[in-house]
Amino acid sequence: MPKRRWIAHLDMDAFYASVELLRYPELKGQPVVIGGGRRHQPELLADGTRRFATLAGYAGRGVITTATYPARDLGVHSGMGLMKAALRAPQAVLLPTDFEQYRAYSRRFKAAVAELAPTIEDRGIDEIYIDLTDLPGAQDAVAHDPHGGVRAIALDLKNNVRRATGLSCSIGVTPNKLLSKIASDLDKPDGLCLLTHADIAQRIWPLPARRINGIGPKAGAKLEALGITTIGDIAERDRAWLVQHFGAHYGSWLHDASHGVDERPVVTHSEPVSMSRETTFDRDLHARRDKAELGAIFTQLATQVASDLQRKGYVGRTIGIKLRFEDFKTVTRDMTIDQPTAEADTIRLAAGLCLKRVDLARRIRLLGVRVGTLQKAAGIDG
Repeated sequence: MPKRRWIAHLDMDAFYASVELLRYPELKGQPVVIGGGRRHQPELLADGTRRFATLAGYAGRGVITTATYPARDLGVHSGMGLMKAALRAPQAVLLPTDFEQYRAYSRRFKAAVAELAPTIEDRGIDEIYIDLTDLPGAQDAVAHDPHGGVRAIALDLKNNVRRATGLSCSIGVTPNKLLSKIASDLDKPDGLCLLTHADIAQRIWPLPARRINGIGPKAGAKLEALGITTIGDIAERDRAWLVQHFGAHYGSWLHDASHGVDERPVVTHSEPVSMSRETTFDRDLHARRDKAELGAIFTQLATQVASDLQRKGYVGRTIGIKLRFEDFKTVTRDMTIDQPTAEADTIRLAAGLCLKRVDLARRIRLLGVRVGTLQKAAGIDG
């Protein structure tokens, strides 16, 4: 009998917020939003307790990075502007982001998974795919559970992550990446959802069409205009109809995805195309009047990108910038330098030359620095 394919998608639960709750356990169970700036750092009082900032009266340009589940119950979520969130949940605690801490916990949870299941595809700071197919016991039935072996492996992964980090995660285990991505979200937080193709009609088809990773806002709106709101609605349409309305490639993909068909392998290593750092300001900055502040932030971004490149062992030749203005218009500029670099001074100089090619009459809302055309530093001839 051929082996049954088992792919897991592991997603850390409210990752940034959960890391902050380890640091501030007194906030457990409370609505907490991550996305503030340095001025929202908790204040340690004389009696040893902490005073936390809240969303009440927030004024600025910040955006929620993530929120605890009690905060989500109040209608606030990642990507929402903090001023809008303040109207919905003024009592929610506001904490600054600490990406160095989040990256440290990211490395820790991935190492905990790799101890048990080394075939991992890294999908970002808080999620991974794992191929469980060939692990010992993955094909075994246990007691009255025909999939008990792989279920036990998934539980071991969850427990190992919790031991290593103190954090919970949710895992979807299915025959492929597409279904596992959906399944990991079905029983959050601290969930374990195991599905086979026999479960698609009951568990997948009733879900909104947008729950399929790859159906974005435009495709979702077009589907809705055609009277299609659920994954099951897509599955009811034949391939030819979908191709007629969405084109040969995307229409065929929609048909396959709605029936849970996805043959993509777990890719254990892929080279990054670029690395970047950017920041959205609490208030719009003017190129002349706020020159010193902008210059300091610009230098910090270049330094952070250089540090990322050095830590991961890359150098790059294309240096670029990204600007978003007060009217939300975004512009980018880049240039190619002679020798690939990971040095902060070189990146800062080239980025500054790119900046000179932009009309800076409008106030600036966001600033970013990017290094592309990457290659491994070890591959550079000395």
